[in-house]
Amino acid sequence: MNNIQVSKNFKLREFQCRDGSHQVVIHSELLRRLQELRNRVGRPVIINSGYRNREHNARVGGSSNSYHLRGMAADIVVAGINPGDLARVAREVGFRGIGIYRGFLHVDVRPNRAEWRG
Repeated sequence: MNNIQVSKNFKLREFQCRDGSHQVVIHSELLRRLQELRNRVGRPVIINSGYRNREHNARVGGSSNSYHLRGMAADIVVAGINPGDLARVAREVGFRGIGIYRGFLHVDVRPNRAEWRG
């Protein structure tokens, strides 16, 4: 389900809610910037969490105003690149929301700049 190619390296299913509902919303800017990130690093970008519906977002402890709820955020990993180094590339490709966590990087396309460590 959702096995639709939406960019050179991403399929729609990679962004769908992880609750089994197959619901998906993806903002075009998020997709564009993730593809640019993938092009820059030259390695697969794994999306651990893309779109979240309200119920799933609450279950995983997401913020009530999370950009995941709008299809504007993704939690990602790239094998062989630590989240701090990946954050540098994310800044270069224009992500405005960047959260550096121990095992992954949160990126989003919010209107304003914000960075944090989790």
